[in-house]
Order: sequence, then C-alpha cells, then structure tokens
Amino acid sequence: MLWNTNHRRRFVHTLLGLPGLALIAATSLQAAQRGKRDASARDILDELGVRTFINAAGTYTRLTASLMPPEVVSAIQTASTKFVPLDELHQKAGTYLAERLQCEAALVTAGCASALTMGTASCIAGTDAKKIERLPDTAGMKHEVILQKSHRSGYDHAIRNTGAKLVEVESEQELEAAIGANTAMLFYLNHAAKDGRIGPEQFAKIGKRHLIPTIIDAAADVPPVENLFRFTKMGYDLVAFSGGKGMRGPQSTGLLLGRKDLIAAATLNNSPHSDSVGRTNKVNKEEIVGLVTAVDLFLERDHDAVWNEWERSCTRIAEMLSSLKGLETEVFVPEIANAVPHLRIRWDFDKTSLSPAQVAEQLRQGEPSIEVRPRYELGLEIAVWMLQPGEDRIVGRRTREVLAQAIRST
Repeated sequence: MLWNTNHRRRFVHTLLGLPGLALIAATSLQAAQRGKRDASARDILDELGVRTFINAAGTYTRLTASLMPPEVVSAIQTASTKFVPLDELHQKAGTYLAERLQCEAALVTAGCASALTMGTASCIAGTDAKKIERLPDTAGMKHEVILQKSHRSGYDHAIRNTGAKLVEVESEQELEAAIGANTAMLFYLNHAAKDGRIGPEQFAKIGKRHLIPTIIDAAADVPPVENLFRFTKMGYDLVAFSGGKGMRGPQSTGLLLGRKDLIAAATLNNSPHSDSVGRTNKVNKEEIVGLVTAVDLFLERDHDAVWNEWERSCTRIAEMLSSLKGLETEVFVPEIANAVPHLRIRWDFDKTSLSPAQVAEQLRQGEPSIEVRPRYELGLEIAVWMLQPGEDRIVGRRTREVLAQAIRST
C-alpha cells in the first residue's frame, strides 16, 4: 500500500485521539511558537545582567569597539542561512576587497592582531608546507623581525606568536646594521610614529632597499578613508587594519592588505588550514561577508557630512557646559589613530573635589552608564563618533551634573 497524504492524515488524527497525545502535541506547538517569538525578542545581555553603556570613549576593543550598521547585520543574517566552501569565500572576498582597496591582494583576518600574526608567518614560512607545520619552531628559517624600541607594545605578542625574535633599534643607522641573513621582516607601529626616530616613509624605503618585507600596524587609523590606500602606496608590503573600529564591521575581523605572494602565503598559514599557526584565528562566513559589506559602506559614505555631524556633537556638549564657571572646552583631533573630532574639558583640578579620572568613574557608575576616553592627563576627553543619535545631549547633561556638583563643593 502506498503511504500517501490521506494515510498520513488518518495516522496523525488517530494519534491525536489517544489520551494525552493531543495535549502534548498542542503544548509542543505552542512552545515552538513561543520559542520563535522569544528568540527574536530576547536581550541576552539583559538576561545575563551585563550592564550596557553609552560609548563616549571610542573604538576600544575592551569596550566592544563599534556598532555594526543594519546593512552589515543583514548581510550576516543572510550568510548565516547558507553553507559555502570557506577557502573559496576567503579567496573571492580577498579579490573583491583588493580591487576596492587598490592593492594587489587582501585577506580577512580574525582582527588586526591576527593580521600581524598571519603577515609575520607569511614572511617566515612562506608557502612551504613543512615550514608552516613547524611554526612557531623557526629553526633554520629567517625569523628576526626588526622594529624601533619605541614601537614595542602588547600588540607585538601577535608577531611573537609565530616564533619570531624581535630585534630592537632606535636609529636609521642601527636599523641598517641590524639587517642580516636572519631578517624576515621589518615592523612599524603607526600610532607610535611620533615616538620613534624613523618615519613611516623612510622605514618602508629601507625595507625596499634591502629587499626585506615591511608590515605596518594601522589598526585604528581609519578614518581618514585615504589611509586604506596610503600605506600600500607608500611602499609597505603588508598593511594590517582592524575591521571593527572605524569601518564598523564585525569586531572580530581585520584586514591584511599587500603583496600578492605574501597574502597567498598568509592564507596558507591561516585557518581553515588545520596544521598552521593561524588555525586558532578562525574567521567564519558571517564575519567575512560582514566586513565586505562594512568596507563597501565605509568607502561610499559621505565622509564630510559625517565629520560635520561629529563636530556638531562636540559643540552641543560644549554648549551644555558653557555656563559652568572655571571650565574650558576645546575640540581636538588626535594626530594618529582615532583621528576624528573629540571634546576635551579642562578645569582647575587642584581647586575642585574631582579629578578627570574621578569624573569618568562617576559617569561610568551613573545612570545611564557612560564611558569616556581613558586618557586623563589633559582633562576629560569625550569621543563623539560612536554616539548614537541623541546621545550627545545625554552625555552633555550627565557631564554637567557631575561637574556642577564638583564645582559647588569646592
């Protein structure tokens, strides 16, 4: 007998007629429908008791950087419903991004730190499968990475993950002398450019002269949008960016841009290739398409209009504080990294009951919680570029409340 639609219907009706089964089926259906509704409306952060805040600090990783635009979230949701060969997606996304960013090749990485690891691995192990499998054992390989002493930071751990040995120099002469048979790469930390004696252009030129690959960490150096093209055109063989800061892609993404042969080697040292130093640096399909979408949006947006709105936000907050005696405000733009309008607030710290750090703590503990830029040497600094519409007024009101109380108590 064929098991047709009518047979199935009779079988289901028979089951539902049995004691208890109708109730179980109805309850299960209701639970499934309720689960669908609850899943779309759930606020897991609230359920877990994680306090959220207004971000007047900037794109710090520990503060979860930026918020993704709706278009990025939509692209991620669409990708999440499909299976793809990850290698093919990496390759085609890299080709697309390289064309858009005017460079030879590109690779989506698991953040900027991952880009540094993959870039270093490409310079040490290249495409040699046996060498790739051995990292971080670099015996018999070129494994020295030269950098300026002032460019040492916690981020260079990403370079050391490959087994690289860091060689510190201070002057151009020391750099020239340090280059030798074991030199695999030269590393430059862009946000520390003013702290060293060798500028970024000269550093790249020295690498070219000695045929040594150069990499620059430009994690937080967009905007301006021109920086996406500037460093490859300057001569750097590899450039590393964060994808989840100014470009507002997924926070766990980064970009490695540069020479085609080095990007090809970085790809082989990266996930999903199992026996590689980058296997832990997994980037899923959702993150890749999210970053591609974010790059498109970033390149196409009206940067002048966005900049003007940031300046207006600074002005609105400053105006809300203008009646407080003894207070000075100024709009400033950091020269390197997070180079967007910020507001700095100063007062006579010795004549008031609160220091900038104490004001920041009160803003953090207040309602709503507000995080400001964690730099208190020159005053209280407010970053406006991660604020959502209307939040500048909230930040201005809460800052005024805290500072007014401090001034009255003197």
